[in-house]
Amino acid sequence: MAINAVLLAVVIMLGLSLARVHVVLSLLIGALAGGLIAGLGMTDTLNAFQEGIRNGAQIALSYALLGAFAVAIAHSGLPQSLAGAVIKRIDAGGTSGMIKYMLFAGLVMMSCFSQNLIPIHIAFIPLLVPPLLLAFNRMQIDRRLITCLLTFGLVTTYMFIPYGFGDIYLNQIMLKNVGEAGIDIAEVSVVQAMAIPALGMLLGLLTAVFISYRKPRHYQQVTIDKSAHDAAIKGDALSETASGATTQSKLKTLAALAAIVTAFVVQLYTDSLLLGSMFGFGVFMATGVVKWREADTVFNDGIKLMAMIGFIMITAQGFAEVMKATGEIAPLIDGATNLFAGNKAIAALVMLGIGLVVTMGIGSSFSTIPIIAAIYVPLCISLGFSPLATVAIIGTAGALGDAGSPASDSTLGPTSGLNIDGQHDHIKDSVVPTFLHYNIPLLAFGWIAAMVL
Repeated sequence: MAINAVLLAVVIMLGLSLARVHVVLSLLIGALAGGLIAGLGMTDTLNAFQEGIRNGAQIALSYALLGAFAVAIAHSGLPQSLAGAVIKRIDAGGTSGMIKYMLFAGLVMMSCFSQNLIPIHIAFIPLLVPPLLLAFNRMQIDRRLITCLLTFGLVTTYMFIPYGFGDIYLNQIMLKNVGEAGIDIAEVSVVQAMAIPALGMLLGLLTAVFISYRKPRHYQQVTIDKSAHDAAIKGDALSETASGATTQSKLKTLAALAAIVTAFVVQLYTDSLLLGSMFGFGVFMATGVVKWREADTVFNDGIKLMAMIGFIMITAQGFAEVMKATGEIAPLIDGATNLFAGNKAIAALVMLGIGLVVTMGIGSSFSTIPIIAAIYVPLCISLGFSPLATVAIIGTAGALGDAGSPASDSTLGPTSGLNIDGQHDHIKDSVVPTFLHYNIPLLAFGWIAAMVL
C-alpha cells in the first residue's frame, strides 16, 4: 500500500494543496504523478485526464449559468431591499430577544435558499450582510455566530436536499460517481442516507446559538456601517430621487421573484439546473431588469463568480479518471480491507477522516466526491456496507471539511461580508468556529449513519 499509485497521487495532491499551491494545479500534478507512478506514461495519463474533464463539462456549465443568474438577482436590487426591510424592523422594534432570533432565522433561511430555492451560492452574502452590520453591532451579536448561521445553510442544504446545488452534489456528482464505481443506485434515497449527518449539522448550529456565542460581543461602530445601513434603508433602486423610483423598484422586485419562480418550476419539471438558470436569466432580460446592452456584462460577471468552482470540479473529474485508469484501486482496496480486518466501525471512521483531510485541502466538497468515490465504493462493498450506508459515508466524507476549510466558499463567503469593517478575522472568527461546531458533530453523526443504515 505504501507505494500504491492512487495513494501516492492523493498524498501529493493533498500536500500541494495544504502548501497553498492552487487546487487546480495540485489536482493536475497529483494526477500526472499517479499515472506515471503506475506506468501509464504521459500520453495515456493525459488521455485519461481529458476523458474525465469531458465528464465534468455539464456541471461546470451549470455553475456558469448559476453565476449569471445570481448577478442578475443582485442587479435587480432584491437583496438590498431584503436587508432594508430587516433593518427597518429592527429600528421599529428595538433590540429585543425576539427580534434577534427572528434575524437569526432569517439569515439561516436566506443561506438555505441560496443553495436550493434561489441557487446563487455565496453571492448574496456581500450584498446582504454588510448593510446589517450596524444592526449586529447595536445588538452586540457575536459575528462568529453569524458565520455559523450562514455556514449551516451553505453546507447542510446541499448535502441533504436534492435540489439546486443539492441536485448537483447529491445526484449529478455523488450518485453518478457511486453508480459508476459499481453500486446499484436505483433504490437509494439520498435524503434518507444524509438525514442523520444533517442532524449533526443541526446540533452544531444549536450549540453555537444557545451555548458557544450567546454572550454579547462588542464591536466598534465604523463609518462604513452607517453608510451601509443608509444604503439598505433606501435600497439600490430607491436611492433615486426622481418620480417613479419606488414604482420602478417594485417592478424590479416582482421581476426578480418571477425569475426565481420560473427557474424553480423549470428545474422541477426538467430536472435540469442548467435549463432552470437559463430560463430565469431570460425572465430578467425579457422584463428589462437586465438591459440587452448590459446582458454581456452581467453574464460575464456571473461566469467569473463561479468560474473557479467550475474549474476545480472539472479538474477533479480528470483526477478521478486517471486514478481509475491506473488499475491500482483494487490493490489499494485489498490492502485496506486486510488492514481493517473486516472492522466496519474503524473503516468508516478512517474513511470519514480522510474525507475531512481531502476536503480541507482542496476547499470543495463537490470536487472531493469524484476523488474518493472511486476508492471508497469498492472498499465499502468488500466490507459489507449497504448501498445506503455507502452513500452516507461518501456524502458525509465529501461534506466534512467544507465548513472549517480556509479555502472553502463556506468560510470565505461569510468573511467577505462580516469583515467589511476590518473587525472579523478569517481564521479565528470563521474557520475555527465552523470547524469546531460542524466538522466534529458531522464526523460523529456520519459514523452513526454508516453503522445503522
